[in-house]
Amino acid sequence: MKRIVKFLAPILILTFSVSLFMVLRASKPELPPVETQERVWRVEVQDVVPQTLAPSLTLYGRVETPALFKAAAPAASRVQQVLVREGETVVQGQLLIALDARDFLPRLEQAQAEVAEFEAQLRSEHIRQESDLSALEYERKLLELATQSVERAQRLQSKQLGSDSELDQARQALARQALSLSSRELSIADHPARIQVLEARLDKAKAGLAQAELNLERSQVKAPYAGRIATLDVAEGNQVAANQQLLSLYDQATLELRARIPVPYLDELEQSQAAGYPLLGYSVRGSRRIELRLVRLAGEADPSGIDALFAIEQGGAWLRSGQIVQFTLRLQPRAGALAVPYSVLYGEDRAYKLVQGRMQGVRLETLGSYQSERGVEQLLIRSDQLSSGDVLVITHLPNAIDGLRAEAVADE
Repeated sequence: MKRIVKFLAPILILTFSVSLFMVLRASKPELPPVETQERVWRVEVQDVVPQTLAPSLTLYGRVETPALFKAAAPAASRVQQVLVREGETVVQGQLLIALDARDFLPRLEQAQAEVAEFEAQLRSEHIRQESDLSALEYERKLLELATQSVERAQRLQSKQLGSDSELDQARQALARQALSLSSRELSIADHPARIQVLEARLDKAKAGLAQAELNLERSQVKAPYAGRIATLDVAEGNQVAANQQLLSLYDQATLELRARIPVPYLDELEQSQAAGYPLLGYSVRGSRRIELRLVRLAGEADPSGIDALFAIEQGGAWLRSGQIVQFTLRLQPRAGALAVPYSVLYGEDRAYKLVQGRMQGVRLETLGSYQSERGVEQLLIRSDQLSSGDVLVITHLPNAIDGLRAEAVADE
């Protein structure tokens, strides 16, 4: 009996437990089913209003000038005075640097003496020619007399009234006179050549005098035009060599901006220039604004692009040569364009518009960047899948897909 009880007791306990669990489960109150709600993403939106807008290109340019005046020493000298400092503005004709005049006056005086010497030689040559011409007649008469003396001596000798020595003396006198006449005629004939030589030497001396006068004048370095001192390369007391640079100067009105244009924009710029469309740019730094205009493209290019030269139309008085300026270049306007934040873009050419509370993908054409008058940089886009009145999602969602539920955040 005890064995039967020990065997049945666990079975009864297990049966009772299962029965109790079933009773409790059956008496459990019914819970309503859990309904899952789709999440609604709150996003910022922008109404699509197509406009005609000009893309902009941000460039960095270096201020330079094609007309940089460089003053050099005309000859070896010592710097006597330096009357300006680097960065100063000067007026036309202002004395900038004075070299020691004592280094130039001796050469000037020497050149003046050479000119005077050759002028005197020319006058002497003209006097000599006049003398030769007047003496020529006397030389011919003397030759005639010498000839007559020889003839007379020959007649006397033939009559045995004269000696051989008298005839020889007469012949010698005739030969000497003939030689004298020949020398006189040669001197007269050579007169034009001697004049030409002396005139050439005089011209050379005058050229040396002009150079000496010019060197003396250039020893006083003056501003050829109003401008700004770019560099100052010497100080008072310095010894300088011939052609050594003393300073450089540029006219503020000749400053221009050189900037590198990337290869993708070259065709557009060249087409705009060919069509006569002015490409304008601007730069804003604090309260200062510079207006620029593309005037030409450089003559050489490389694989990275080509340099463009921009004229400074307004506001460039504070610029300095060599300065780096960031500026914005406006390209030709595009019709049907829309300026949006960069956050609107997914990948290279995809965005989303909001249609009946759900996001719908659209394909975009990116036209470049756009800078508003307030200086805010945006993305300029255009799309055939966007129409006026559409709502474009500008909040960038990492999980954005077609059909994602979203609602616009109301503007405060």
